[in-house]
Amino acid sequence: MKAYIEERAIEVANFIIKSNATVRETAKKFGISKSTVHMVFPFRVGVIM
Repeated sequence: MKAYIEERAIEVANFIIKSNATVRETAKKFGISKSTVHMVFPFRVGVIM
């Protein structure tokens, strides 16, 4: 996995966990689509951990 993708996944996961944010809030914060948040969070975080 490319380093920048892994870093983004970690950032997204940390943001969701720390702020208890919704998918919509997370997408807005990172400038990505809701679909990308759904894809990045469970799949990539599971791969990283």
